[in-house]
Amino acid sequence: MRIWDISPEKMCRQHLLGEHRELHALWSIITNNKKAYAHHPETMRWRGKLKALYLRHEALVEEMTKRGYKHHTPLDPALATGKTIQDEFVDSYEEQVRLLKERRCNCRI
Repeated sequence: MRIWDISPEKMCRQHLLGEHRELHALWSIITNNKKAYAHHPETMRWRGKLKALYLRHEALVEEMTKRGYKHHTPLDPALATGKTIQDEFVDSYEEQVRLLKERRCNCRI
């Protein structure tokens, strides 16, 4: 499970859509107090920051729409509470860039 800290505009199709799918899973884990992945590092860094996660979702959706994808899975904005900025990282931004470069995908990083 990973929510990147890289701009959605720079992400390839695979990573953009994959992150969107995983963001929904993460949102469900946190908002429904699910036990699966509850202690995963990615889950832990978003606790108390559902507003920031919501804003990340909206940025992904905006980029998906620009690319012609239809979006049918909105998040409930009433649940978007807490901090608006994500300031904790599992991997630094530089490390995330390195990881994406290693994958040799079409991300523009």
